[in-house]
Amino acid sequence: MSLTRQFHQIASMLPIKVCLLRGTSRLLTVGALLLYTATGCRTASRTTPAPERATTEALACAQATGLTLIPVIQGRGDQSPMQGQTVTTWGVITADYSGPAPALGGIYLQDPSGDGDALTSDALFVRLQAAQTATVGDAVRLTGRVEELDGQTSLVDVTNWQSCGRGPSITAPPLLLSSDDALEPFEGMRVRASEALTVVEHFQLSRFGQVVLAAGERQWQPTQLGEPGEAAEARAVEQLRARIILDDTNNAQNPDPIAFARGGAELSASNTLRAGDVVRNLEGVLTFTGGGHSSAPPAWRVRPVADRPPQFEATNVRPLAPNAVGGTLRVSAFNVLNYFNTFGRGACTLGDNGARTDCRGAADSADFVRQAAKIVAALRAIDADILGLIEIENDGYAPSSAISDLVNRLNNATAPGTYALLDVDARTGVRNALGDDAIKVGLLYKPARVTPSGQTAALATREFVYAGDDAPRNRPSLVQAFTQPDGETLVVSVNHLKSKGSGCDAPETSDGQGQCNAVRTRAGRTLAEFLNGDPTGTGDPDVLLLGDLNANAQEDPLRALRAAGFSDLESEFEDRTQSYSYLFDGRLGRLDHALGSPSLAAQVTGVTVWHINADEPPVLGYSQAFKTAGQRALLYAPDAFRSSDHDPVLVGIQLRRAR
Repeated sequence: MSLTRQFHQIASMLPIKVCLLRGTSRLLTVGALLLYTATGCRTASRTTPAPERATTEALACAQATGLTLIPVIQGRGDQSPMQGQTVTTWGVITADYSGPAPALGGIYLQDPSGDGDALTSDALFVRLQAAQTATVGDAVRLTGRVEELDGQTSLVDVTNWQSCGRGPSITAPPLLLSSDDALEPFEGMRVRASEALTVVEHFQLSRFGQVVLAAGERQWQPTQLGEPGEAAEARAVEQLRARIILDDTNNAQNPDPIAFARGGAELSASNTLRAGDVVRNLEGVLTFTGGGHSSAPPAWRVRPVADRPPQFEATNVRPLAPNAVGGTLRVSAFNVLNYFNTFGRGACTLGDNGARTDCRGAADSADFVRQAAKIVAALRAIDADILGLIEIENDGYAPSSAISDLVNRLNNATAPGTYALLDVDARTGVRNALGDDAIKVGLLYKPARVTPSGQTAALATREFVYAGDDAPRNRPSLVQAFTQPDGETLVVSVNHLKSKGSGCDAPETSDGQGQCNAVRTRAGRTLAEFLNGDPTGTGDPDVLLLGDLNANAQEDPLRALRAAGFSDLESEFEDRTQSYSYLFDGRLGRLDHALGSPSLAAQVTGVTVWHINADEPPVLGYSQAFKTAGQRALLYAPDAFRSSDHDPVLVGIQLRRAR
């Protein structure tokens, strides 16, 4: 069985994971209408309902002699045995997607009685010519040539089109966990989900008008809940068997309006579609079609029908504020998704006055204003006394720098002097102490609540940054002690380890941990040793390790940190169903962590992850690209939701003197 991924990152495509069904050579994509049970690839069972009584005239017209019935055209395989042949057939129109591109260009025609053979489909796609019109519900008789269009059995070059009036109604068969039969027998048929389906992925919602649904509850990265290895890989395959793509009624890219949102209304900043929302009684046509672009290749999809538009329920309510964490000291870490106040190709530098590089983040100043407003809204609501930043532009600490820009905006939105930045270069006496990557970590703090103390430490050694590879992979770690007015001290470490998105020298291990796991694991061990060596010189044992570690809770880097004595604070305080910070490939995981040294763990009063980003559609972010003028206003709000792609972590602490 081959495995690839389907979800692409805006302009690029990740491969598609597939499941090979019994009795057919077709590989089913993520969009397969497969519902998983312990015995393997499961699909729907079908009972063919008797057609309702129709007018004698309509049936006599449609069922005249000389017909080849649709099930015969479809055959039992994944391709028609009659390819290239011209046939005359009849059926009832169940869906009309006709018209020039980006419309699908045709209709779906279904035999209301079928042939009683569970291995043959009773429907097919008919590509219409420009002058041909169709009415859903009509019985029609037509002649056409049998072809496989992107793997879907179809009739093309249609002639002798004859509409015979209202035909028998079509009853959609339920999708049940009942057999190992392939989906091929349901190709083109109107189907109905027999259970609520959960939104697990909406990355392609704005690009192609599609969401990925799954039977049952939300799906987790296997290595968030269990150990890496063969079982984790097998679990990932199982999850695909419970998924289906819900696609809109055409192949338009960047559609306006975006059809799928709560309550049947269009998507907007105030009417979202969050991962975890559900749709009940989904009914539509099961198609094997492409999405209109190479990034959306042929896949099993359910296309809505006009009389039963999908209705999404807001089961995953937007949290307007973080959960309470208690304590007298609030510490947070937030990946701010490339907060750059410099724009353009070649306009940025690798470090303060370093080599030239392309800027990340906002495309221009107009986009940046929108981005900054959302980030500031999130930071105000988090209201941390100490704030670790990840993915901020690495351009020093001058008034024109990105981190200075952010602290100024935050103070303007609160009160002058509420926050100050930690100037790492000035405190260490080293220019570009946090390296020459395009992005860095940073620290903001409330001077009224804490004061930086001890030495400022930057872990920028080759052992940590390269971590055994031939190129820099991890961003240098920042470590700073902060002292409260009562004399209590906390050591904070902010980190950003290598992502899973690109390769390292060490090959991927195919155990569910993704690329560069060895690099992250070595970095975790080095970081733990560094922190246990009193890098701030304060002698204080209370250490809080924060940041985007790009590893889920049960992966090797987190195991290494726990083995070195650091407690996973989120797992101790956060409910398991809420312990996630990132959504990728339709699966929840926790890449953003809070870990405590042995002495600190007992002083932590609460930990929460504020789910403002991972669950929200990316199109609700700040970018104005690929949006119409109306959408730039409709889909944007200067609030915290989709301010980034990671959810922020917040920790409550009650420091106390050792007795």
